[in-house]
Amino acid sequence: MSGTTIRLDAVTKRFGDVVAVDGAQLEVARGEIVALLGPSGCGKTTLLRTIAGFERPDGGAIEIGGRPVAGDGAWLPPEARGVGMVFQDYALFPHLTVAENVGFGLPRRDRARRVPALLALVDLCGLGGRYPHELSGGQQQRVALARALAPAPAIVLLDEPWSNVDPQLRAELRNEVSSVLRPLRVTAILVTHDREEAFSLADRIALMRDGTIVQVGTPEELYFAPANRWSAEFLGAGNVLPGQVAAGAVHTSIGVFPANGFAGPVEVLVRPELVALAPDPDGQGEVVAREFRGHDVFYRVRVDGLEVVSQRPSNEVVPLGARVAVHLHDGRVAVLR
Repeated sequence: MSGTTIRLDAVTKRFGDVVAVDGAQLEVARGEIVALLGPSGCGKTTLLRTIAGFERPDGGAIEIGGRPVAGDGAWLPPEARGVGMVFQDYALFPHLTVAENVGFGLPRRDRARRVPALLALVDLCGLGGRYPHELSGGQQQRVALARALAPAPAIVLLDEPWSNVDPQLRAELRNEVSSVLRPLRVTAILVTHDREEAFSLADRIALMRDGTIVQVGTPEELYFAPANRWSAEFLGAGNVLPGQVAAGAVHTSIGVFPANGFAGPVEVLVRPELVALAPDPDGQGEVVAREFRGHDVFYRVRVDGLEVVSQRPSNEVVPLGARVAVHLHDGRVAVLR
């Protein structure tokens, strides 16, 4: 990858008999934001800590900026890697002011210049004299980000930084972090179990399961072309329909799709927003359940003995029990083995 900042080659980390990270392969380009996404306990934070230097890998190698930092006889401690870290609990010093927290890792001669600029960057002007307990959770997160950026690192690592704030504020903070990092061309890796977070912030996602990176791609690539059924279901609601390949096409209960080289029995992933409904007394489907979510409605429709989920805007009202014609909008479906 051109302009690679981080390269992981078969990185493995064990804790006793438990393999927390298993042969991780990943390259992150300069200025890119990559999310490590997966369920709790899948190894995301352990992998992040090996990149930071808080854990030594048991196998494989790590390069940062083209320089070996772990593996193959190399080892650089965290402070020598040029990496900034934002921890899940922010790890602010309670006895230091905001300004002192931000300037903690800076040479004394640089603090008077850098600290005010960093506080302005994260919209905390005028709060330098406060202590962490006098700030909201969102403000504490900004202090942690400013402290991570203080030594001008090439890389910032964020370990579920919004787990302690409410959902509405999480969205605001994601936007703020993006607006801070992108103009600086800082490379960032974000650990999260929240797919919405990963989708909205990351350029690419590395999807993890049981210590393994199972798929890497843009949010759109992972959502519409998951590697397997587990990935498909973890990344969002979907209809996984049985299909049979004949004459280069997959035949299902709600449509025919290109087989893309597959043969025999397969499964087809159709995302709910692609399934359109139209009231029709002679339609092949029946609405058996509906779930109102404000901006949209999830309908469950029985078609040929199968239940299909359709996600429609809330201004498209289809009554419970109605017969409907089911058709698909143009969009990407995935054929799964």
